[in-house]
Amino acid sequence: MKNTFRVVALLLIGIIALFVSVGLFAEEKAPQDVYILKGAPMGGVKFNHKVHATSAKCDTCHHASKAEKPLTSEHQACTDCHTQTATAPMKTKAQAAFHNATATSGVCIDCHKKVNAEGKKAPTKCNECHQKQNA
Repeated sequence: MKNTFRVVALLLIGIIALFVSVGLFAEEKAPQDVYILKGAPMGGVKFNHKVHATSAKCDTCHHASKAEKPLTSEHQACTDCHTQTATAPMKTKAQAAFHNATATSGVCIDCHKKVNAEGKKAPTKCNECHQKQNA
């Protein structure tokens, strides 16, 4: 009876360890499809990477490493370098990395305007991307 209990307990511990390790490894191997870009006062932006990766070149967002601030991984988060307030050696804060102060031009908005001009639908108003529930 004691041995059966030990075997069952060890099996349960093994199964739990397996689920935990599989979950961790799966997260490391596969990029997420949806990211929440946080920190904007108007609310976070739900960003569907899969949709954007099929319609734009990777280097549109993932630009080459800069000597002043070398990348630590191939596709690192924008906000790893572009913080709320630009701190040396960076010159571009997070908001300016995506669009200008009035959101009339920039990486995101310029592409969205181009997509709309092609007859497709992409958000161009602030609250269409920035939403409080994504904070």
